[in-house]
Amino acid sequence: MSAALPPSFPMPPDAVGPSELLQLGTGAEEDEPCLRADAARNRARLLEAAGRLVAEHGAAALTMEAVAVEARVGKGTVFRRFGDRTGLLAALLDHSERKFQAALLSGPPPLGPGAPPLERLRAFGCALLRRSIDELDLQLAAEPSAERRHTAAPRRFLLGHLALLLREAVPDGDSELLSHTLLAYLDAALIHHLTAQCGLPPERLRTGWLDLVARMTRTDPAV
Repeated sequence: MSAALPPSFPMPPDAVGPSELLQLGTGAEEDEPCLRADAARNRARLLEAAGRLVAEHGAAALTMEAVAVEARVGKGTVFRRFGDRTGLLAALLDHSERKFQAALLSGPPPLGPGAPPLERLRAFGCALLRRSIDELDLQLAAEPSAERRHTAAPRRFLLGHLALLLREAVPDGDSELLSHTLLAYLDAALIHHLTAQCGLPPERLRTGWLDLVARMTRTDPAV
């Protein structure tokens, strides 16, 4: 690639840098610092129960009643904490986003800091593929509308993280454009199409990610 790069894309005024952990909540978490310890534990317990139900039965089968039974609490507790099913789905996705972001920013290498950028790029895609496949119904249910898909806060965070790694791994590349290309490979709707509709095994997607990173960084494929 040529070392002369085009000007950077203008970022939205509220764009978040890759070093900042996004606050992705829907409003239900705004009082989190003031929650009593037992209330915070109950909220985590409800989200863990909801996560198990989605993993076992899919997001379409998730109901407030089912979460109450799984968590062994009254149905009213679930409604008071999340409002309705939409609020529960949003909180569950937010919980997953926060955990993934924390792993990128402060978790162990190679996904977290401390590994060379190429290793972190490989680990990023493999980890996001695993997460998307495990939570595919949830990811699809929470898919932003077309006009918001590329400006939603979680996507901006992931794009910023990828661009940061690409600037280190491919100094002469257009890291902003390349980050969009890489993230497109990890799109939940594409993963659903390839795995559920085309029958591709997850391992083939993982191998394809490693091959894509190798070609983009002009390095040997990972063994």
